[in-house]
Amino acid sequence: MHEAVATPLRAWESFYVIVGSSAGALTGLQFVVMTIIAEASASSGRKETISAFGTPNVVHFCAALLFSAILSAPWSSLVYAGVAITACGVLGVGYSVLVLSRTLRQRLYQPVLEDWVWHIILPLVAYAVLFVAGAVLGRGEELGLFVIAAATLLLVFIGIHNAWDTVTYLMLQRSEGGQQTGTRTTGSAIGARQSNEAPGPGPDPNAPPGTPRDTATGAAAARTPEPHQSPEE
Repeated sequence: MHEAVATPLRAWESFYVIVGSSAGALTGLQFVVMTIIAEASASSGRKETISAFGTPNVVHFCAALLFSAILSAPWSSLVYAGVAITACGVLGVGYSVLVLSRTLRQRLYQPVLEDWVWHIILPLVAYAVLFVAGAVLGRGEELGLFVIAAATLLLVFIGIHNAWDTVTYLMLQRSEGGQQTGTRTTGSAIGARQSNEAPGPGPDPNAPPGTPRDTATGAAAARTPEPHQSPEE
């Protein structure tokens, strides 16, 4: 690395080591999220939903790792680093548009305002800023390094927030489903107990005298033998 390039990038070395290693480690967090999603109830539209709300988190983490690697590479000029960042920014903007179309296509989950902000708007802004900052960096402006650092860190925060939001939503949904199942089971048990405790039919007012008042009494009367009469009687 030339001394003119090493001077500004060397000051950012520790920053990109921390961000890059964190992004690589946090990618494993999304695998845990995918496992929780797989354990949830199956649905025909789950693939589109995962493509809209799950896969982009892995892309954001990998993008942050890629930007850290680009700015840690031994470039002979900041122009080449700026070109690489600009190209990645263009790809990121295109991918954000693709995520938007997938979000509009899926029907399994209805996004709220917070989802639109964190899953669509903020990633699109981050990649657009990286595109502009890469172009500025290519002209030798060191201010672009600060902008790139902020956008890279934003992508890491976006991935963390979205992964946590997905986990909490699935846990709450599973908890509510368990409570509803328990309520239905309790209601069925109460209904069965009430049916078993229901009183039997009352005596028939039109029955002739001597007729047992209920079935149990009649059965007992039928089983009672008549007294034996002696021959003398």
